[in-house]
Amino acid sequence: MENGYLSNLDEWIKMQKNLLNTVKEMEKKYQAGDVDRLDLILATRVAFQHIMRTIKAFDQWLQDPQIIRHMPKEMLEDVMKTTWSLLETLLELDIRHTSEFRDLVLKLSKEGKLDPLIWNRPLTEENQQQPNRRGNFMTM
Repeated sequence: MENGYLSNLDEWIKMQKNLLNTVKEMEKKYQAGDVDRLDLILATRVAFQHIMRTIKAFDQWLQDPQIIRHMPKEMLEDVMKTTWSLLETLLELDIRHTSEFRDLVLKLSKEGKLDPLIWNRPLTEENQQQPNRRGNFMTM
């Protein structure tokens, strides 16, 4: 087997371990409560970027004949079970977060507290065409 191939795998493992250590260190900062809203947004976006990169790499991994030809069924089962667990958790987060935000926006609209630079008219439940969907915000 090529040393370059093994070197690439070793480098990926090292990079992921370093990132995991950094995430654990940053988590301590966030648990201490020494953060503001911008810190939370940035931390979440960084997490999303790394999640997407890792998922893309796993997807490519599972398309590589060198990998799938030799990967035992037990390893594939582990990846599938863990991936489905992540998917379920992500879907639950999305449903919870989107529902709570929808309710918050409706409440703020009823109270006249929506920023007029972003929202050009009050929202009502009756005129919602696609509830629980992101991306269809009316702006001026």
